[in-house]
This record gives sequence, C-alpha cells and structure tokens, in this order.
Amino acid sequence: MRKSPAMSFRKFFVVAAAVAALGVAAGAAFAQTAQQKAMIDSAKAQGTVGEQADGYLAFRQTPSDAALTQAVTVTNNARREAYARSAQAAGTTAEVAAARAFETIVLPRISSGEWYRNAQGQWVQR
Repeated sequence: MRKSPAMSFRKFFVVAAAVAALGVAAGAAFAQTAQQKAMIDSAKAQGTVGEQADGYLAFRQTPSDAALTQAVTVTNNARREAYARSAQAAGTTAEVAAARAFETIVLPRISSGEWYRNAQGQWVQR
C-alpha cells in the first residue's frame, strides 16, 4: 500500500515536533551534572569530543580522563532514552529521531572551531 504525501508530511511533522520537544525537555538531561556539562563543553572546544550525525557524542582522540569518559557515557545514555521516547511518540525509530535531532537541534548549535562527524563518517571542523 502506497502512503499518501499527506501521510508522509504528517509523519515528518510529528517527528520534527517530537525532536523539537526533545531538545527543550531533554536538554538538561543530556549532561547530567553541571560539572559533566562543563567537561564536555571544554572537550568540544579542545577538539577531543565532537557531535555525530547519529545524534551522539564521540571521542575524536583517545580519552585519557575517566571522568570525561563517564560524562560522555552518561550524556549518550540520556540521549538514547530521549530519542527512544521521541521515536515512540512519533511512530518512527530512535535512529530517525536521533538523526533529526542532530540536523535540527545539535548541528546549528555547534560553535566555530568545534568538530562533528557527518553522515559520511568524516570529522569536520566548523
């Protein structure tokens, strides 16, 4: 059965709305503590950590700080849960919700000089 363009648009709208809500509601949950958020922000500025097109943080360089590794893990786990909730509400997959969140929320917020891994797997500096 072929879906109508209206259904596709509606599904896209629901995903976009869910992703937007995710950005507002789950923003504080991504970095569980102020200290973890500060560590991640510093690591992004130094180029050690970057965002990925799949919606998660990744290390560009081998981490040597256990606290930073823990902060990235906590943040990614919180994102995974938020993407799953968003996907369930929108009737899509967590992967789609995560990719949409990257495109609409995360990518526009990446500061000049910070790094992100694009959908082709290449690290790009903004």
